[in-house]
Amino acid sequence: MEDFRAESGNDTQAGHLLIDYRQAAFPAEDRALCDYAVKLTLHPRDVCEGDITQLQNLGFSSQSITVAAQVISYFNYINRMADGLGVDAEPWMGKLDPGEWRRTKADLSQDGSSVPMTQGKST
Repeated sequence: MEDFRAESGNDTQAGHLLIDYRQAAFPAEDRALCDYAVKLTLHPRDVCEGDITQLQNLGFSSQSITVAAQVISYFNYINRMADGLGVDAEPWMGKLDPGEWRRTKADLSQDGSSVPMTQGKST
């Protein structure tokens, strides 16, 4: 997340990306790619030709969609392996309490304010 914040210079967008990307003012292409990543991650059996067509209609080439699917799938795989083997997160990753995440998301949804970038990091 720090990389995105540094590249974009936008703390608010980075905070939205951390808590709920749907709250961020991303271009339609970025939002569609995030939606695709979530669907491929949480409901892979539901991914259909229409999802690919939507990305193509937004300007994504077949090659870029294939690369995106590979990257999304790799991250899903490596996270599943780490979880399955009980690998501890790196110290810099910290751990975000699910209750804290829900409260922050609710606050963000209510007032649209920036999310602190320390979210999810150990302090």
